[in-house]
Amino acid sequence: MQKLDIYQSLWGMELRKPGLPERSKEEAFRMIADAGFDGACMDPSVAEIPECREYAHLFAAHKLACMVNAFPYSPDDMAPILDFATEMDSRLVNVISGVMPIKPEDAVSDVCRWIGEAGDRDMPLLFETHRDGLLNDLYFTLQLMDLVPEMRLCADLSHFVVDRELRSPIPPRDQAYISSVLNRSDCFQGRIANREQVQIQINFPQHQEWVEIFKGWWKEGMREWRKRSDDDATLIFLCELGPPPYAITDGNQNELSDRWQESLQIRDWARTIWTELESENE
Repeated sequence: MQKLDIYQSLWGMELRKPGLPERSKEEAFRMIADAGFDGACMDPSVAEIPECREYAHLFAAHKLACMVNAFPYSPDDMAPILDFATEMDSRLVNVISGVMPIKPEDAVSDVCRWIGEAGDRDMPLLFETHRDGLLNDLYFTLQLMDLVPEMRLCADLSHFVVDRELRSPIPPRDQAYISSVLNRSDCFQGRIANREQVQIQINFPQHQEWVEIFKGWWKEGMREWRKRSDDDATLIFLCELGPPPYAITDGNQNELSDRWQESLQIRDWARTIWTELESENE
């Protein structure tokens, strides 16, 4: 039976508010586990692997599965990150690559190399749609998808909405492009954007049109994933609401909404969408 697991980003647990102490990692893991998340996600570069390795006991103590968002800044960086992910029993590695050639064809060799290195370790490898990364741009991504058919994606569509200043309602051409990305995606991220802001407050009335657009995209992506995946496959949905400056703040550097409560709300939306899709197949 197919299964949905929902993870919470450890980066998303950071407060980054002047004058307020940060949560300890122990508190962050406890909150994630107590809220019923299935796992947590780390975001290491090679230099940050030793620090992230120290979290192993917290994953075990709180019975949380692990996911790794990898930040390689050279072609040689992927191997040590993959080794670390294997050591941590990560369910998958999701790449936000700092290797960013201008032409899609110049990215093919590194992408294929990394796919091969992950295959050698039997580690699922996805490439995230993300600004200031390899898949910075929707059009670049679509071209690279054609050049490397075996490349699988993690869809964080908030970046493409801002990158392309997509309009609401979504024009048919742009919707077709997004559908192409969703059809290649094996993981989805829970953040909602509008055409000018990468992370909007999900309960503000002026943002509801974008909330509904993203819910529709998540449902489309999950539906297509269910069609092409094995009967016992597990889909990971990652709630990843970033701290300031991702989160918009007022003049006193206070966030405009409660990101933790929003993560719980997005978690519940993902579960509801999954239940609706299960009903479609009955």
